[in-house]
Amino acid sequence: MLQMPQQQFIKFLREQEGCSIQEIADRVQVNWRTAKKYADRDNWNPTIKAPVHKHPVMEHYVEIIDTWLIEDERLTRKQRHTAARIYNRLKNEHGFTGSDRTVRNYVSKRRKQLQLERAQRYERLEHPGGEAQVDFGTIQVSQDNQLKEYKVLFASFPYSNAAFAYPVPKENQECFLEGMKRLFEQMGGVPRRIWFDNLSAAVVAVESHGKRQCTNAFLRFSAHYRFEPVFCNPASGNEKGHVENKVGYGRRNWCVPPPVFESHDGLVKELAERALADRQRSHYAKSISIESLWEEEQSKLLRLPDEPYEVFRLEQAMVNNYGEVRFEAATLPIPQSRPGDTVWLKISWDTIDVLDSLHRRLAQFPRPYMQKSIEIDWKAVLDGFKRRPRAVTHSYFAGMMPPPVRAFLSASDLIERKKHISSVRQWLERYTLCDIAAALGAEAADSESLDSLSPERIEHRLYKNRHPEFRPIPFAEPYTPAEMIGRAPDLQAYNRLAALGGEAR
Repeated sequence: MLQMPQQQFIKFLREQEGCSIQEIADRVQVNWRTAKKYADRDNWNPTIKAPVHKHPVMEHYVEIIDTWLIEDERLTRKQRHTAARIYNRLKNEHGFTGSDRTVRNYVSKRRKQLQLERAQRYERLEHPGGEAQVDFGTIQVSQDNQLKEYKVLFASFPYSNAAFAYPVPKENQECFLEGMKRLFEQMGGVPRRIWFDNLSAAVVAVESHGKRQCTNAFLRFSAHYRFEPVFCNPASGNEKGHVENKVGYGRRNWCVPPPVFESHDGLVKELAERALADRQRSHYAKSISIESLWEEEQSKLLRLPDEPYEVFRLEQAMVNNYGEVRFEAATLPIPQSRPGDTVWLKISWDTIDVLDSLHRRLAQFPRPYMQKSIEIDWKAVLDGFKRRPRAVTHSYFAGMMPPPVRAFLSASDLIERKKHISSVRQWLERYTLCDIAAALGAEAADSESLDSLSPERIEHRLYKNRHPEFRPIPFAEPYTPAEMIGRAPDLQAYNRLAALGGEAR
């Protein structure tokens, strides 16, 4: 950049002496583009540039944070990284030694826009110990290389700020009551009062003067566990604002990145462990650990009943002419029954028992839940890896890929990694990610490492897997003598002939 006297002189030559751009460039000894820039400049107002803040501590972590923020755009807004979560992951997973404030400043700088919600003042509700609030939340889990929605029933205690979570496939009545029962077992007791919104699993209708008409199953359940249900006014979720906030907190801090779903019991255990670990931190206002407050509050809970409640409902169904029963868009085969028979369906949260007229079990089926799957655009993910090849090693989308693909994309040599990324991206135009994983796995069995495999070799395997070699089945014919069938020719005879021919010459 030229000094201001030089800039002013160029403008003077242009305006006062009428010099051409080339003449100005020759006299000032600058490039003609530079001469034109200042000769034709009309606005000379000084500009105020924002100071550039360098982050020496963040130097090796900037790309990791950028990867997480970019990939967050593929997830729902409710399940994206917060600055605090980014800081904790950097510290725990990558040995970051900087401060929380440094990370917060960088994250704030990298986000282009922040949508500020105007806070609406609500009256703070004071809860004595032993009262809970319950609500559903939705999370995403990684299962079979896909993101799937899963429901989580949260229970929070405003007095101690303790929280418990239990995952369920749906928000129906059976899942709701089963989730409540399992939460009570995690708590080791039953809250005396529980606040709900007007969820359909418990409330049939809101009558005049605010009276609720509850389902028979919910009334029976609350009587069994002896708690008092309290329902919020319609459109007044702030009345259970503690659990509303806890749902968001749990989603951001316990479910980012999305948990890998291997089994329902595994997800239950993982959420329970994270809830327990969260109770070890200090209460936001009382300067004492949440666990200590929870131990105090736990003594105020009602004792669990001696006999746990069995959650189910009964429905009648008729066997059709094919010996089947239809339930929730699924077909259940009942070979033990005849067309036209009436059977009972004992519907639990995860299974369906088919009973005869004497309530003897004929068959059992898993509950046919239709979970909503979110397909991952692997082409877009690979396009991102092509721009940022180092992101492969710390991307949670790479963690969802089959192990052979992940290993192939994580080549230690950066040049080879770029080639592998480009190859996989090209293969995705014709093959699925599972096809690529199968080809890589087959070739890896014959090689020391995936790094040494050439893309051409993998592409040949992909083609071979899709177009297997045709081997005709031998057919029976009466002309070949029986002693010759299956007999291999003796090739040594040709060697002997070749040797004799050599001697003749």
